[in-house]
Amino acid sequence: MCGRYYLNSNAVNEIESLIWKINKRTGSNLPASLTLQTGDICPTQLAPILLASREGNDLCCHMQRWGFVTQQGKIVFNARSETAAKKLMFSESLVCKRVVIPAVWFYEWNQNREKNIFYQKGKSLLFMAGLYYCAPDGERFVILTTRANESMSAVHDRMPLLLEESEVFSWILKPEQTQTFLKKKPCLLERHSEYEQLSLF
Repeated sequence: MCGRYYLNSNAVNEIESLIWKINKRTGSNLPASLTLQTGDICPTQLAPILLASREGNDLCCHMQRWGFVTQQGKIVFNARSETAAKKLMFSESLVCKRVVIPAVWFYEWNQNREKNIFYQKGKSLLFMAGLYYCAPDGERFVILTTRANESMSAVHDRMPLLLEESEVFSWILKPEQTQTFLKKKPCLLERHSEYEQLSLF
């Protein structure tokens, strides 16, 4: 599960650099400087998302709103990677509207409502796999989740489906690899807790 994550100004520079590197490799137009929201990102807010350009052969960055809206008006901000292909809300997006959500770290709360920060040691950005669709009020995205690995399972049984930087282009633009990515085990993460419960024993 992922219900909040964080971006800072350094992350914006990293996003710009990544798009520049990928598009230079594919011979596409280089992006202009980005002006993006930073700080904590929560469901229903706008956030920077990496997705395919209109031409479909390179990447661009758009601001999208976090959360699909159900017919009942409920906000859904995560989708299970194991079942997304079978869910009407997500199946079409999985075929042709895959995105990557960059973050410096994400938050998760344990059963005692204690906040934990998860990040990748030695890396300035995490890349979370996601989906989007075009709603009447603009483009909206969700983050794909998978079973928590051993670095996170003590806090929660779900975590974002994380990609390596080298996998961002393929996730977005190579649909023949989608099923492989959906079964991917995320990398191990570091955890920082603002409050650690000390054992009494």
